[in-house]
Amino acid sequence: MKMNSPMSGHAGLTPPLLIDVAYYERLRGFARLAMRDAPEVAERLLEEVERAEVVPSGLMPADVVTIGASVTYQDVETGSIRTVRLVLPADADPAAQRVSVVSPIGAALIGLSIGQVIDWQVGDRVRRLRVLGVRH
Repeated sequence: MKMNSPMSGHAGLTPPLLIDVAYYERLRGFARLAMRDAPEVAERLLEEVERAEVVPSGLMPADVVTIGASVTYQDVETGSIRTVRLVLPADADPAAQRVSVVSPIGAALIGLSIGQVIDWQVGDRVRRLRVLGVRH
């Protein structure tokens, strides 16, 4: 569990992250399981989890993106705003705006706080994402 280590998956903004201790091992496990089917996303998720500060569940700030949270974020380049619920892989349903933590957007958002911005490779380009709101 490191904080602010360099990331090999992308360049640019890599803000500090907070991960709930209740999900730390599960997130690492999901990332390892996803290595076969989605290695790029899995590697980046694992890097994010490993660099995060792990926080006891009772001390997690309310403005941090965690599993089960509804997150409103903005693509800074396009200005588009979207709200999704971050879920575990088995609960993902893009049509219902439930995004897996083992997806490009889910892996980018986990652990961020309101106001934070991250640069993240999504498809063939780097997107700059800003967290606008978090609701539990």
